[in-house]
Amino acid sequence: MNLRDLLVEQNSRGALIKLQLPNDPTNMNWLIDPAYLKSVGYEDSDKFFGEFTVTVNGQTYNSIDFTPQLKASETHSEVQFDIAGLTFTFDYQLTNAGLTWKINVKNSSNAPLVLDNLGVWASLAYVMFRDKNVKRNANQSAAVFPSISKSFTKLAAVRRDHTAPNLGVYQTDGTVLSVGTYNEYSNRFFENVSPSLDGMLFHQIILAGGYPEHNGPKNDWIYSQETITLKPDESRDWKFNLAAFKDQKDFYQVGKQFGHPHISYLPLVSANAQEIVIDQDSLKHLVSVTDRCAVDGELIDQDLTKLLDDNQLTYDVQYLGEHQIIFEFDDHKTDQVIFNKMSSIKELLRNRADYISANSYAGASGKYPYSFGPVSNQGESLGKMNFVLQECLLDPKVDDITLKIQQVEESAVKYVRPKWFVEGDFKKPAKLYGTFYRVMDLEYIAHLFFLLSQCQPEQLKLNSPKEYLQWAATVFNVRVNPELHDDERGKAESQMLGQYFLYIHDLLKALKKNGLDNEYEQISKYWEVVTNRIADDSANLSAAMTEHFFDNAGFGPAAGALALSGHDKAAKIYGELLKANIGFSNDFRAQSPDRWWEALSYMMHSLWGGVTAASALMTGRELGDADLVNAGYRATVALLYMYDSNATATDRILSPGEAASTYSIAGPNLNRPDLSRNRFGQSIFASDGGIFKKLFPDGYTGEDDWDMGEELVAYLNGFGQETYVYSDKDHRPHVINGIITSQSESEISIQSTAPYPSRYINLDTQQVFESHATEVKFDRKLNAFH
Repeated sequence: MNLRDLLVEQNSRGALIKLQLPNDPTNMNWLIDPAYLKSVGYEDSDKFFGEFTVTVNGQTYNSIDFTPQLKASETHSEVQFDIAGLTFTFDYQLTNAGLTWKINVKNSSNAPLVLDNLGVWASLAYVMFRDKNVKRNANQSAAVFPSISKSFTKLAAVRRDHTAPNLGVYQTDGTVLSVGTYNEYSNRFFENVSPSLDGMLFHQIILAGGYPEHNGPKNDWIYSQETITLKPDESRDWKFNLAAFKDQKDFYQVGKQFGHPHISYLPLVSANAQEIVIDQDSLKHLVSVTDRCAVDGELIDQDLTKLLDDNQLTYDVQYLGEHQIIFEFDDHKTDQVIFNKMSSIKELLRNRADYISANSYAGASGKYPYSFGPVSNQGESLGKMNFVLQECLLDPKVDDITLKIQQVEESAVKYVRPKWFVEGDFKKPAKLYGTFYRVMDLEYIAHLFFLLSQCQPEQLKLNSPKEYLQWAATVFNVRVNPELHDDERGKAESQMLGQYFLYIHDLLKALKKNGLDNEYEQISKYWEVVTNRIADDSANLSAAMTEHFFDNAGFGPAAGALALSGHDKAAKIYGELLKANIGFSNDFRAQSPDRWWEALSYMMHSLWGGVTAASALMTGRELGDADLVNAGYRATVALLYMYDSNATATDRILSPGEAASTYSIAGPNLNRPDLSRNRFGQSIFASDGGIFKKLFPDGYTGEDDWDMGEELVAYLNGFGQETYVYSDKDHRPHVINGIITSQSESEISIQSTAPYPSRYINLDTQQVFESHATEVKFDRKLNAFH
């Protein structure tokens, strides 16, 4: 089918296998491509766009096992299946607005039929190509961000290099319950191959049920799992429109053309009120607004309709945990937003520090003396120690600060040093991985020693702050200096960026202040070498490839490092990858950085999600780019869910201070339905065997936080202290990580929602106003704080 340069191709079964958008010079195929699947050995023809799976009266059927009837013309196609007394009709029509997709299911039998499950594949081009041509991954692949509601579900497929056009899927009729994903992947980690990981997600729109019996989320009160019962001759209809959009703002504008409300909301509230704005066209048809939350297992509804002031609604949120705001319109359609109500973030951070000190530290008599568990050979496992130090450095009201610092110090000296270095020699990393050591581990260790060097002498008991600073400099130099490694792997890894960009400026500043001039010169030189090299090659996006073919753990640090080192042009290039990587949605948990390989599904991962959020914040701050700072904030809200002990809609309930590294956003996660919309640690996959059994030989231990902590250090040094203001094109002021408490034509008052406010930053002028006050004034005429 072809209409005004919109090209759609179907296979012999009527499934869609190609969709190319008008005015796209790259001719990207926005659907999963059968030729690519065949080239890499994946056999997933049952998941092409328009195939489906259905469970009828307890019996499951897959459309791939049935032969459909097809009718087709240049602009119209109809595909019909007869399965188990049901007739499924898929109607595709090209229009000037894009592609209209209609689904009809009719009971053709003479008895009632129950659809326990109905999931239709809408397999967009979410692919990590097995291809070292990283530009292909950036330009011919999309991240897919879901916004789910019964009447107005949307999918935003965003090209990974953030160039237009992009593809939106908009529901316009029927009831949608959810959007699930299935992951097909190849992982060659143990073959010592790099890159070692590729794969893709297939998206499935859930029209009924969604989960196998007794295998799915038990506490997910937000998203329905209802079945469909059809009487003889009764039918159900659904309708979707596929259309191009330019960017995030345009995604919602296109949605309005299809009748979708545009609702803005705060993804996180704590001491502040919730602020909602609905577009004026939708307001005319709005009947009611309801806040719903779960309290002690019971759903509590609060009618907010009378609080509407024109198209705005502001209210104090009473209960902690997830909240679902339901908007009902005069045609009985509904939309929703999901946000989180947290108690004091400062309290969350203190609880976390207390928990680590009381529960994670082994002491002298532990199985692994002086370690912080769970134990791992990877440097990420030291992140919780770094968090404890950073929290103690920022918050003088943390309980037993000296005890906590000395626990970490004892571990650093008596556990970390002898484990990671041969006889404690910092220039001789131990080969903890059999035949090699992992240079990336050293950046966590250098950070640990650096944070110890920032403590007061009286808080330490084994060495002085300056000695720890010397240790930090020595380890960091081994981390970044290829001349200090004998093998090619070490030389190559030492020149790769990692999360050390988060603290290198603080380290360099401390070295200079303490007269460690040689160390300062050495580290400065290699920092300049690596950032210059990445900047010079930025047009090729080479830093976006790590052990994975396309990785936010590559382009996130690249963007942040380039921005911090003054390579603005190159930072903007990588910054666009960050914009495409961080989700936007009506559910705060789906606003995470795009990643799948720790959950086999669209997910939030605490460490790299947090580092990506920090990268977006840093890059946006240095470039004055409010879109990046906003993206970093959205991702940070999703990150804090990994530590939230008041969450009610996830099966994994955390005690105060506890944490879980991974959250599976998609429902269902078709690879592991039991993990859908749940928090967990990655060792839970040990039961799946294969590579997971090798990665987690001890099985699932229930210790879900082994690689957590470094992202909270990044948070504490960013949104933990900073609030931002900027103006839109209409000169209206906006605040990120804070709220406007009052305003006039000449001045606004800004209240910070950072737990430890110390800096207020004007993104329009780069002015940094240093203040520990929780509220400051901003002169709109002078465009400056005062």
